[in-house]
Amino acid sequence: MCGIVGYIGNKEAYPIIIKGLKRLEYRGYDSAGVALLSNDSLNVYKKQGKVANLEAYSGDLDTSGTSGIGHTRWATHGAPNDTNAHPHYSESESIAVIHNGIIENYDAIRKQLLSKGYTFRSDTDTEVLCYLIEDIQKNAGTKLGESVRLALQQVVGAYALVVISKKEPNKLIAARKSSPLVVGIGDEGDFYLASDATPIVEYTRQVVYLDDEEIAVIKRGEELKIYGIDDIQKTPYVQELELHLEALEKGGYDHFMLKEIHEQPRSIEDCFRGRLNAEKGRVSLGGIREYEQKLINANRVIMIACGTSWHACLVGEYLFEDLARINVEVEYASEFRYRNPIIGENDIVIAVSQSGETADTLAALELAKSRGATILGICNVVGSSISRITDAGSYTHAGPEIGVASTKAFTAQVTVLTLMALSLANQKGTLSSTKFRGMLSELEAIPAKVKKVLESNQQIEYISGEYQGASNALYLGRGSSFPVALEGALKLKEISYIHAEGYPAAEMKHGPIALIDEEMPVFVVATKGMSYEKVVSNIQEVKARKGKIIAIVTEGDEQVREIADHVIEIPETDEHLVPLLATIPFQLLSYRIAVMRGCNVDQPRNLAKSVTVE
Repeated sequence: MCGIVGYIGNKEAYPIIIKGLKRLEYRGYDSAGVALLSNDSLNVYKKQGKVANLEAYSGDLDTSGTSGIGHTRWATHGAPNDTNAHPHYSESESIAVIHNGIIENYDAIRKQLLSKGYTFRSDTDTEVLCYLIEDIQKNAGTKLGESVRLALQQVVGAYALVVISKKEPNKLIAARKSSPLVVGIGDEGDFYLASDATPIVEYTRQVVYLDDEEIAVIKRGEELKIYGIDDIQKTPYVQELELHLEALEKGGYDHFMLKEIHEQPRSIEDCFRGRLNAEKGRVSLGGIREYEQKLINANRVIMIACGTSWHACLVGEYLFEDLARINVEVEYASEFRYRNPIIGENDIVIAVSQSGETADTLAALELAKSRGATILGICNVVGSSISRITDAGSYTHAGPEIGVASTKAFTAQVTVLTLMALSLANQKGTLSSTKFRGMLSELEAIPAKVKKVLESNQQIEYISGEYQGASNALYLGRGSSFPVALEGALKLKEISYIHAEGYPAAEMKHGPIALIDEEMPVFVVATKGMSYEKVVSNIQEVKARKGKIIAIVTEGDEQVREIADHVIEIPETDEHLVPLLATIPFQLLSYRIAVMRGCNVDQPRNLAKSVTVE
């Protein structure tokens, strides 16, 4: 949350920064701003709302200059308005700062600065940091980089920040702790900064990911220098970006979310490419191969995640326990470290995150690591914080996910967890050779079956039209389809703003059934499997109370068709793999309903893509 962009070099900075902010707008869209150095002037322009508002506002202003910084905000401290938007000036307006994160002790620092006679303009924590840097520079007589370093030694909290000063016009100072920041190295002595690689890939493929408590001193035309907060210089580790520019465009779709839903046949296949060979009966995840025996012998496997990734972990729990007979606990990362969990050296913690930057998940990993647990990661972004802190892990290879509501990330995470469960089951001998090979073949067939589910779009559009005016919705499933129900409800809430809840189908009788009437749509995963007859009984209970049933069924099912108001068929597959198919209609239903209700699908209100604050 919050997007940071910076540039220093020989090109005009403003167009680069604006384009970068548009690429990062999924990280926050409450307000946006830029600070540009032009001759001896440091010009700050900022506006409430989206980057387009800023662009319109600054159209007639002086946007010249070859160095600058930009920010798109997800509000924490202070309402979304022009004043609280970033960048923030220092009191003398000679320094400007952009910041992603939270300064937890900002109030104490603010009171200290107020006692010195400073006057603040905004309600943000970031402005306090900007004033502190200037105060240190003024009283200690230090250069900009040293002033930033000394200021950060007083700061408690999370930050990715970039500082620009008209007194040192050929320099940018950047720093990070717990919030992501990447530096791109251009071919002509120029540098690019951003919260992630999406604004940078157009200009360079050479990047350095800053680590916690590292400070980058970036001078026009000189080599990049990295220091620790202890002032010890470090050697920058330059990496090659694997991201491709075309992946960041809509590709003819109306929304990124729709594009990403339709990318799932490819993203699932990319996820298991090179890891799965059904013909040879082989499955292998190279990143965790040396930890497989540890997983098998572990006291517990604990999966931690937030939001959609937590739902993927719930599917993983069913797979690990049923296929590999390994005990798994699934935890909300945001709660994990606050209840003093019992963790030991024989435990394995698996963190699942699309961005690899989720603050709560990172904090939980730090705790687990400090207590000796082995920590593994499953994430989508190469070079992300989780990929660097974990002992080992696997990338999902889903490609960039720009839509705030996660779609292809979910199915990619479930695919990796399925591969892990199958590999462990094969190692332990808990699956027969015939069953193991059969499941590998079924998994290889999933991309083609997802493609077939996507062809039901016209029917889904009709059903969406029937229920776009609903105020509430209930989602039901059993077994590994229960997390699918949770994920379906989350998608509807996120982008259409309809209240929805997911429940195990049998739990409906213990409360939610009181809500059912002729206005209540109930979405049910009712595919063939061990619990099929039980789910049919649950559907009958809803119909007896005049609820509207929209059922996801196995192709050719007639029993549910007779009692449901609407059915959406998915191809037959192994029961363990149903989540990869059943989630697709729920994604499309949420998307179509949101569009019909006039909602902003890619940037739903109050949300941001990468949650980098606790």
